[in-house]
Amino acid sequence: MVPTATALAEWAAQLSPTAEDLALARRALLDTAAVALAARDDTIVPVVSGLPDAARWAAIGHVLDFDDLHAESTTHISVVMVPAVLAAGGDARAYLAGAGVMARLGTLMGWPHYSSGWHATCTAGAPAAAVAAGVAMGLSVPQLATAMALAVPAAGGVQQAFGTHGKSLQVGFAAEAGVRAARLARAGATAATEALDAWISLVGGRPDALVLDGPAVPGGLAIKVFPCCYAMQRPIAAVREVLDQVHGPVDQVLVRTSKASVHPLIHDRPRTGLEGKFSLPYAIATALLDPYPGFESFTDDAVNRAEARSLVERVVAEYEPGGDGLLTGEVEIEIRCADGVHVLTRLSAPPGAPTRPPTEAEFADKLGACGADVPALLADATWQSVGELFRRMFPRDAAASG
Repeated sequence: MVPTATALAEWAAQLSPTAEDLALARRALLDTAAVALAARDDTIVPVVSGLPDAARWAAIGHVLDFDDLHAESTTHISVVMVPAVLAAGGDARAYLAGAGVMARLGTLMGWPHYSSGWHATCTAGAPAAAVAAGVAMGLSVPQLATAMALAVPAAGGVQQAFGTHGKSLQVGFAAEAGVRAARLARAGATAATEALDAWISLVGGRPDALVLDGPAVPGGLAIKVFPCCYAMQRPIAAVREVLDQVHGPVDQVLVRTSKASVHPLIHDRPRTGLEGKFSLPYAIATALLDPYPGFESFTDDAVNRAEARSLVERVVAEYEPGGDGLLTGEVEIEIRCADGVHVLTRLSAPPGAPTRPPTEAEFADKLGACGADVPALLADATWQSVGELFRRMFPRDAAASG
């Protein structure tokens, strides 16, 4: 049996992107750059100032949790791949090679891997970042396979970090591990390529489930409409669809959905803005209270508003067992108002899902929401120009690294 690392390296080396693949890569570049620029004043920026480029840019790009998601693998592909490619001087083809590997690795690890507590963005991301950086550096197939194996020791990350800087930092570590592994492979380092198969098996995946056909990124990418965990996108959107029917005080909100679909939402009583991004009750509260649940809805002050905390206490969740992803089934939400009116809403696919992709106007609105100057900064963006922009906006502080 051909080692998984070798099979993926051969696929990546031979990749010839279609027009649809290149359009996806273009949108991923713009989306990732925009959400990173939106975080330019975040408290994480000085924290990561001494880290290498890929780690720094990925951590900043993920801290707002506004970046895209690959639903089938439950991984944030672009926030790992784009920084790795930019740090290695790559382009759309390098991105698509890494993104395709990450999607396939995350998928063959499967939902049991994610639901057991692993942060699949990191476990699938580190070896995939090695491919993205390696393609950018012009590595051969054996070198790409070696780089993937060299990234295995860094293929870690757990969901317990959600709601803290640890989540975005471990994403940054995965991106940097891939770049480092590619450089080591280029320099002549050796590794057992079977290490990737051993790792996949150890964390509950099936190396024999690898599928290489289809588009570069099977299933496409989901674009977030709200700056919070993807598991909150559907409940927020469902409530917003019936806001005009909700009048007066709310006595109780009953949420019925699959347990799998809210698996990452580990903070029932959030006390910080970051925890609020991983809270089902707060998803309902912000959807009811705010005209648009945007950046201002996920600050410490917003999460601790008296009216928000009151609504959080009135959310009751009923979970159906089973499920194999964040879009399992649908969400059903019953809003019980003080005047006796009950408003019922159901939703399967939130806005921005691959089956409900954003229009050009909607995507432009998202870029604008990331900062008034962002559309102009990215108007003629290329992979090279975004790399230069990141170096200017998020420079490395050599003194901080010491």
